[in-house]
Amino acid sequence: MGFDKLAADLCGESVLTRSMLAFEACPEVAEIRVVTSLEKFESVTEAAKRLGLSKFVEVIAGGAERHLSVNAGLERVGGHCGLVAVHDAARPLVTAAAISRCVAVAAEHGAATLAHRIADTVKRGNASLEVVGAVARDDLWAMETPQIFSVALLREAYAAVLQRGEIVTDEVSAVMGIGHLVKLVENGEPNLKITVPGDLVVAEAILRGRG
Repeated sequence: MGFDKLAADLCGESVLTRSMLAFEACPEVAEIRVVTSLEKFESVTEAAKRLGLSKFVEVIAGGAERHLSVNAGLERVGGHCGLVAVHDAARPLVTAAAISRCVAVAAEHGAATLAHRIADTVKRGNASLEVVGAVARDDLWAMETPQIFSVALLREAYAAVLQRGEIVTDEVSAVMGIGHLVKLVENGEPNLKITVPGDLVVAEAILRGRG
């Protein structure tokens, strides 16, 4: 991006704050913990206070890799919580309704993730940027967040990841690594991950369209 995408303005609030607001609005969510860099501690806390986020609990220092950050947050989840949702704050368009649907499936099966079917034609390329083959898109899904699990299951999965010294890119991979199935929850609403500057333009248009 060339700048801190989580601090970028999105219709008057930061990308990070938009994600926090979605979880605040979800009735099934009891607590919100933000895992981030030390320099964001003050701004996150001030935003939560300004917006009156009653579910915000704390900011936690993240690690050098995603899985280390998730594990740091997981260690702070109390024993009274049955489920934990891991969300990439760079997905500020997630809705409270989508989170609720994912919670319901996770409560029944122990593991669930928001996702959408891949509609594009997918090709495999090589290091020279040449097309070398096709990938059948039947049954292909793009993972989104939140990814929601029983706390005990995710702790078991991350204990295995850390013991093996693996690097996982999402919680679905960690949980599948210990042999547990993860249910897909199809999300028909935009839940894009802010990755390039143009994504902010698209996200703003979607937010304005929601009124």
